[in-house]
Amino acid sequence: MSIHNSISTGKPITVTIDGKVCQSTFGKTILEIARENDIYIPTMCYLTKVQPIGSCRMCVVNVEGVDGMILSCQEKAVDGAVITTNNSELYQERQNIMKLYGVNHPLECGVCDKSGECDLQNKTLEFDLSEQDFTARDQHRPVENWGHVSYDPSLCIMCEKCVRVSTEITGDEALKVKFGGYGSTIINVKPEKNYASLGEAAAACPVGALVQTHFKYTANAWEMEKIPSACPHCGGGCQMYYEVKNNKIYRVTNNFEFSNLCGAGRFGYDYANEGVAKDEAAFNRAVEALQKAKSIRFSNMISNEEALILQKLKERLGVKLLNPSAKAYADFMKAYASVSGSHLYNGTLKKLSESEGIIVLGSRINNDAPTVKYHMNMASKWHRARVIYMHPMEDSELQNIVTQFIKYEVGSEEGAAALLASTLLPGKEIPASVKEALDDLDIGNLSAESNIGEEELEALRKSLLKKHRFSLVVGEDLYAHPRAAQIAKWIALLEKYANFNVICVPPSGNAMGVSLICDLDEESEGYSVGYNAPGDFVLSALGDGDLDMPAMNQQEGTLTTLDKRVVPMHVALPYGGYVLNDIANALGIKATYTIDYTPQLPEVKGYQRVAFDDLPDYFDAVGNEHRGYLLSPQACETVLELEEVEELDAFDGAIVYRCDPVDHFSAFTAKSPLLNQEAVLVGSAQFAAAAKLKEGETITFEIDGIRFNRLFKIDTSMKGTIALNPTFDMGLSASAVSSYRFSRLVYEKFNNEKIGSNDE
Repeated sequence: MSIHNSISTGKPITVTIDGKVCQSTFGKTILEIARENDIYIPTMCYLTKVQPIGSCRMCVVNVEGVDGMILSCQEKAVDGAVITTNNSELYQERQNIMKLYGVNHPLECGVCDKSGECDLQNKTLEFDLSEQDFTARDQHRPVENWGHVSYDPSLCIMCEKCVRVSTEITGDEALKVKFGGYGSTIINVKPEKNYASLGEAAAACPVGALVQTHFKYTANAWEMEKIPSACPHCGGGCQMYYEVKNNKIYRVTNNFEFSNLCGAGRFGYDYANEGVAKDEAAFNRAVEALQKAKSIRFSNMISNEEALILQKLKERLGVKLLNPSAKAYADFMKAYASVSGSHLYNGTLKKLSESEGIIVLGSRINNDAPTVKYHMNMASKWHRARVIYMHPMEDSELQNIVTQFIKYEVGSEEGAAALLASTLLPGKEIPASVKEALDDLDIGNLSAESNIGEEELEALRKSLLKKHRFSLVVGEDLYAHPRAAQIAKWIALLEKYANFNVICVPPSGNAMGVSLICDLDEESEGYSVGYNAPGDFVLSALGDGDLDMPAMNQQEGTLTTLDKRVVPMHVALPYGGYVLNDIANALGIKATYTIDYTPQLPEVKGYQRVAFDDLPDYFDAVGNEHRGYLLSPQACETVLELEEVEELDAFDGAIVYRCDPVDHFSAFTAKSPLLNQEAVLVGSAQFAAAAKLKEGETITFEIDGIRFNRLFKIDTSMKGTIALNPTFDMGLSASAVSSYRFSRLVYEKFNNEKIGSNDE
């Protein structure tokens, strides 16, 4: 069923389509029911994941007892309807429509990037258009370069798919229709933004009007092999294809009818560790390093199978396993489970897109998890969802969907979570111990400490009164907070007793999988080996370590997504060096291939004993996802113990917030040339004044033992005394920066003038 109609729960109906009796439910369109029953109705403008556009009229059908032709994409089926999808009259209508599309459409198939996968091309053949009966005066329509994508108005058929994707899915709202009869065109109203998310709009284009700029005139669709995989960057594990020719990735595409890709997934693919051969001497040194190691540090850019290999190395060698961000997330979810009763949160992206009320706490969500932001945007556009965004910083990229921004003080996340619970739990059936904890809250004091006004909370409560289907999204700001365990419990109460669809967005990469598969330690000791992380001996897929490792697009294995789905990755590019499984074999942990560990992933954490080659990887005709499998929730013992909210020291003065720019998540996106971006410290004019900084000055400061040298720039869209500090350019060191995301800024200018407070 189409995503926007997926909450339909109407009564059962029976319709007959082309003589076939079809069972369905009231509320679905004729086109949806036809697709459910594998009955073909041609379309040009229809895109399952957005609301029906109705501009092409190709989907017309006849309904017995109804005069004229009916648009099947918009008309809801009624019980007993008898429908005809094809006859001479309908065929003639569709043929005439195709003739209109063909008016002055340039015959550029030989060089057009869409040739071989073009809807116009396919349907021109399907409806036997061998000649054109009429024409119109051609117009000068120059090609426009919008950055990541280019637009050729002369090829555009004005189906409006790109506009709907830009508005309803990604929410960048950059594309609009400029009406003018035969001169109508698509315009980019935000060209200065150069949104990589426009790649998603281009993917939906049925012709060659909107294409990826870097791909133009480089290869034909039929020359490339489409290798299915999953995006490893943000943790969404979104469906994707690497399109490869002669051992080179030319582009990334997706099943745009049902799935979405952010800019990182579509353009951040060129990070393979290439030209590597087996270095036996370095391999032997790696084995020796692990034999004497006391600790293994690793990043989240790792498959589930590799994470299991590291866990087995820990058990065999007695080493400590260090991954601070995944450890913080695992501890948060353990505390969460002590209240919710399940080791997984209950939330899904589908339910998020169907919500009428959404609260975001502790995440700059547009940067941290674009796929989550996309589903929030869907809820806003389709269900007029109230979106309450709680954070110390506003985000101008969310202004078009946020209905209430609640700013809280840095460090007061525990108080904010407790205030949320005190606002939303009254009137619910809750245990006496929870009621007592709520009654004991000093609301006035919490409000003062967090700077969240009681009137703001009342406005939040009232805004949700007449709404249904609520979601709560929480993020990485909370996991490394000193009071993370208590925050987790307050959040879990809203899942358990207020019926919230809760999504605890994991840190980027495969942090979800790592947190479930590995028994992680708090602190390292002694000699260490790093896997895409700092260490005394380093295994690196960036090509800068002591032994090369394959990048994620050179591996076969699985990821665990934030939607709690185990999805397969396939090898896109060759790799000639050693892999982690080779080292494990040398240390006595035997497996022929890395994917031999796929069916060994821990069942106690919800994984299934399914071999890698048996994992499905497709969407069916109506958009149901058959990619891998969903984790099974495991019951946990509940202990309802809520502590008093603890007062923390205030964060005064200039503050830096660890946050990568949109479309960047790690050193691997930094390596991708299509996402080339300067790493700078970005703040408001107010921050500049508080930090005694001028735009263009370069400063040095330290966080978690990592030294940053940053050029400072002012962003006029930002407010307050908090600046954004990225880590994506820090290479292997990036994974070591994993403490609470906010830090007081203590820096030195290049003239050794020290600025800031040492009171950390």
